[in-house]
Amino acid sequence: MNEYTILLTWDDEAQIWYCTSGDIPGLILESDSLDVLVERTRHAAPELLELMGHNPVNASLLFKAERHAAVFA
Repeated sequence: MNEYTILLTWDDEAQIWYCTSGDIPGLILESDSLDVLVERTRHAAPELLELMGHNPVNASLLFKAERHAAVFA
């Protein structure tokens, strides 16, 4: 089974989550909801994998989320 890593990042200025992947070129999506973004990615990734000539049937997605926040005392 092939595993593809998806990075979900919070953009504080734009107030959105966006995703990218070094494993799946062209995968760039955004949403104001993390859950919605994960679902959109689950549907878009197989299509992009097929365009790349990969078989998405034997694929898994590893989601890694990052959100940086300032700490105030």
